[in-house]
Amino acid sequence: MTTLLKNSLQFLALFLLVLTGCTTAPATQSQEPLTFYSSLASFCGNSFQGTVVHPSDGTDPFAGKPLVMHIQTCSDTTLRIPFLVGEDRSRTWLIRKTPDGLQLKLKHDHRHEDGTPDDITMYGGISAAPAEALTHAFPADAHTAQLLPAASTNEWTLALSPDGKTFSYILKRDNQLRFQADFDLTKPL
Repeated sequence: MTTLLKNSLQFLALFLLVLTGCTTAPATQSQEPLTFYSSLASFCGNSFQGTVVHPSDGTDPFAGKPLVMHIQTCSDTTLRIPFLVGEDRSRTWLIRKTPDGLQLKLKHDHRHEDGTPDDITMYGGISAAPAEALTHAFPADAHTAQLLPAASTNEWTLALSPDGKTFSYILKRDNQLRFQADFDLTKPL
């Protein structure tokens, strides 16, 4: 092949790539990083202080009590995050990847002091957002609606700020904000 022909073919290939706007093959969804999950897992073994942001009038039962989240156990599929309210250690958030890895599931695991499950436990839902998003809203699933009919319109939101400094836990019911706690990820306890 002559040098002129070879250079012409290389130019044509480059021109076609530029013309189509593609310089590399597009990544498939399964190749995308799980930004939220992996970012939260990077704090594994650390605890963080939180504050009640809403309601701000001090009427929430958690108001004035120390709030602590401990990112305790992190596997490829599940994050276990005990959420302490004062001396109450009964709550753990479970964040799991769905089997296809494209979404996340949030469950609230409530236990008695002896470790036995509470009657009201394992409620939550599946996020509609792709797993790489920094904010995930979890509408109440069918199990939650059956277990807690009043919570059938609940939507929990877990969010990491874009700068990675804050984790927020938010609860809405009937599309009205009921509770929000923010945790400072810059100051591990």
